[in-house]
Amino acid sequence: MAARRIIVGDQEVEIPEFNFKITPVLIAILVIWLLTGIYVVGPDEVGVIRTFGEFTRVTQSGLNWKFPSPIETANTPKVTEVKRIEFGFRSLKNGQYRTVEKESLMLTGDENIVDAEMIVQYKIKDPVKYLFNIVEPELTVREAAEASLRTVVGRNKIDETLTTGKFTIQEETKEQVQSILDKYESGIHIVAVQLQDVSPPKEVIGAFKDVASAKEDKNRMINQAEGYRNDVIPKARGEAEAMIRDAEGFKESRIKRAEGDATKFTTILKEYKKAKSITEKRLYLETMEKVLPGIDKIIVPDKESGNMLNLLNLNPNQVKGEK
Repeated sequence: MAARRIIVGDQEVEIPEFNFKITPVLIAILVIWLLTGIYVVGPDEVGVIRTFGEFTRVTQSGLNWKFPSPIETANTPKVTEVKRIEFGFRSLKNGQYRTVEKESLMLTGDENIVDAEMIVQYKIKDPVKYLFNIVEPELTVREAAEASLRTVVGRNKIDETLTTGKFTIQEETKEQVQSILDKYESGIHIVAVQLQDVSPPKEVIGAFKDVASAKEDKNRMINQAEGYRNDVIPKARGEAEAMIRDAEGFKESRIKRAEGDATKFTTILKEYKKAKSITEKRLYLETMEKVLPGIDKIIVPDKESGNMLNLLNLNPNQVKGEK
């Protein structure tokens, strides 16, 4: 092998010379090696490129090229795919499922035990954080969901957990899981948290069903009473308003009648003052006209002779011969 001599300071050093010849074989190997840098990013994926293990760039869907390994490597996580984690149970191939009690059994705020099964759906929102900040994403989401659900259920009583509080528990659990994952900078977005089944343990489920039935009966009776009240009270109010209106009308009519009588009396008084005897006779006759038609026969004693006078029948509607 040929060598070249150079002087470094006061010493003479020999450096070997290498003679490389570029042959077609080397060119073919180089071309094949460069072609291995071609990769495809799917429509639901993004490409994350690492250069010597360090993140350098993100590529979009389609045909892309990078420096071949070991210089650059590419990961293509599915960023639009919604992943699913089952908590408290596992689905089987035949459409059935089995319960995982060590996950599903938990304590409520009033120290009762419930069996809760849950599904957590999530997807990738930041592929770089997803790949570099957490080692096992599914395990991280599962443990965060379990801790969050146990915390939220532990703040609620068993009645709320089994009945009306399910939606609130779902929302609070979702918010708490997302908060934990954001603290880890995991790049994961929680799409939904769904409680599949929340029930008492199998050993006491019969007693809880009896209690639930009693509460349903209570609510049903309350609703019936409310319905009766809503039916009776409007009717009573309507009748009361009608009576008030009738009383107001009666009051107005009596007032008008009294005012008319007063006006009539005032008018008669004026006439009476002008001609007392004539007014007295006229009032007497008017009164007799009102009283006498209802009497069949009138007998008036004669002051001078003491005989009884049989007056004419003053009732024009009475037929002759009738009494």
